[in-house]
Order: sequence, then structure tokens, then C-alpha cells
Amino acid sequence: MKMTRRERLLATLHGRPVDRPPVSFYEIGGLTMDPADPDPFNVYNDPSWRPLLELCEERTDLIRMRSPVRAHSHEAWTPQSGSAENARAEFFRTEHFLDAGRRMTRTTLTVGDRMMTSLTRRDPDTDTLWTVEHVLKSNEDVEAYLQLPDEVFAETIDVTGLIEEERALGDRGIVMVDTEDPVCAVATLFSMEDFTIFAMTENALCHRLLKRCAGYIQRRTEQAARQFPGRLWRIYGPEYATEPYLPPHLFEEYVGRYTGPMVRAIKDSGGFARVHIHGRIRNVLDTVVSMGADAIDPIEPPPQGDVDLAFVRARYGEQLVLFGNLEIADIENMPPADFEDVVRRALDEGTRGAGRGFVLMPSACPYGRTISPRTQQNYETIVRLVENL
Repeated sequence: MKMTRRERLLATLHGRPVDRPPVSFYEIGGLTMDPADPDPFNVYNDPSWRPLLELCEERTDLIRMRSPVRAHSHEAWTPQSGSAENARAEFFRTEHFLDAGRRMTRTTLTVGDRMMTSLTRRDPDTDTLWTVEHVLKSNEDVEAYLQLPDEVFAETIDVTGLIEEERALGDRGIVMVDTEDPVCAVATLFSMEDFTIFAMTENALCHRLLKRCAGYIQRRTEQAARQFPGRLWRIYGPEYATEPYLPPHLFEEYVGRYTGPMVRAIKDSGGFARVHIHGRIRNVLDTVVSMGADAIDPIEPPPQGDVDLAFVRARYGEQLVLFGNLEIADIENMPPADFEDVVRRALDEGTRGAGRGFVLMPSACPYGRTISPRTQQNYETIVRLVENL
């Protein structure tokens, strides 16, 4: 019996039989991409994007990725509203400017007599925000950051938009609550090199910073889970604590201790926690399962990752719904005949034997202004092969 797209996704999360595996294009169909927006920095208004966006909306199992934080930003110092905005204004100053056609944002944080700055860059032909300079560069910066009052990190949780999005979707898909974890909040304050050294050598100070970020993130998670119960969540950030950056015992210490309570809060509301980890996951999968996660993505194959889909399905498929594992580089670069073999293999490995469920999904999406004919054809292959099962 043919299922609606919403029924198919929900059945997969619950470990029930489905008419075919769901297929998701991840950020395409997940993030807001408006081809009618004339903003010169909106890459999706290029005509080459329209057929791909239409393919996604019409023939994939849609998973909208939405935040419960009003006027949210993943940068903890972005002002929001009311008393929180006033508190931030005391410590943060933000300026926006153009530099050689690129959008730049400089944020200055002043705590006592210590001044720290960050700088981000957005290029017109790529949908990526590059952090040119990170706000924390030393232990002294961390100590100053920890002196910020709680009001600076206050958030307004509002699930109205999520409910409205779900209503608009109808039977075409589901809404997934999207949030970082404390490891992500901490790691993105540093350059990757500095974070790795900090996390390896300053264990006590790292825990203090993780605990501070975990406070507002856990409050967000608990409040949103109560107001929007029973839904799928994506938690991103644990990959900052995976190999080769940090050893597995620190993944258990930093992710298990601070991300685990998020998973439990989501599950206590009847929801489903999907953990997002790029790269090498073989030696941390036991921790992911022990936290109670319901799903994992994107399970990148070698050489990007260190496990194949068949391994994860055989070892953890009873506990975890598997989302993956098509590499975006293959979608953009591989000849269509070769890519068809890759998709067939993913479908076979993701559904072989007993398991809770599988969603065919790329590891990411194109972020450039132009979608090539090869990329379009390979996306069409993904849908065609799933529909023909």
C-alpha cells in the first residue's frame, strides 16, 4: 500500500514497515531556499537551481530543518530582543560592511579591559559563511568569556513557526527541530586548531566552558521539546570531538556528558534524536548508542569516513535509523553511470537484513551558484532508483 511522504518518514522513525525507503535531499528541502529572492548573495535565484528545487519538493520525503529560537543565530553573542538584547549590547558591538564585494561582519566583545574580535565573510557565489577570525584565541579569552552574565545567553523559544510549517507541509513530510550541542557552541568560538589543543590540554577549563554553554542549550531543548513534542530533532556538533581531532575517550567525556542530556530531554517528550556526525565515527558509535540516540547521519563512506553503511547496519541497525550515505562530491563529479552503482549499493547496504530503518540521503548539498547538468542528473537518479524499488 502506497504511503504518504509523512507516513513513510514517521513509520521509519518508529521502526515500522514502509512501502519503500524514504529519500531526503538534506539541506535541499530542509533549509529555506527561495529562488525568487533577488538578493545578489542568494545563490538559489540562479535558473539552474529551479529544476533541482522542484524535484525535491515534488518527489522527495521532505524534512524541514527549523530552529525553535526566535531571531536565532548559532553565534551566542547575536542580540535578540528585550532584556537579552540590552545585556548583549553592554558587551558586544557588531558592524557589517562590504569588502571587495563580500559581506563582512566584525563582532567586538569587551569584558572589563579585555577586547576580543571575530570576523566572518560571505561570498556572493557560495552559500557559506566563512569565519576569518574567531573570538577566543587564548585561555585568558576563555576566562573573560566565562565572566559574561547569564542574561547575555538568554533566548526566546517560540515553536509557532514550526507548527505553521508542519501545517503547511501536510502529508508531504515532517518538521525536524535543528540545534547545535554544547561541543559545537564551544568549538566554533575557536579556530579548529586552537579548539583541538584547548580540548586536549585544558580539560578543566574546557569543562567549565562546556557547562556554561550546556546551560542555555539544555534549557532550549527542554522547553522546545515540551512545546513541540514527539518530533524528530537533529543535533549537530559532536563531530568536533571525533578522530582525528580528539580521541574517543574525550568524545565520551565531552559529548556523552553534555549532549546526552539533550537526547534524554527529546526522548522524554516522545521525540526522536538524530545525531549529526561527519567523518570518522567507528570508535564513537557505542557512545552515540549509549546516549539513547534514535538516528545518525550522514555515515560517510571511506575515504571521508571510516565505516561503510553495511557495517553500521549490521552492528547498530536495530538501535539507529540510518541517514546516508551519498557523498556530495560524488553527486557533483561522478559520471552518471558510475553514480547509479553508488546509489544502488547504498540502498542495498542500508536495507540489508534486520534494522530499524534507513533514509537515503546525501552528506550535504551544493553550495555554489550553478547546478551543472551532471549534478541535476545524479539527483534525478537518486529519486528514480528509490521510486523503482
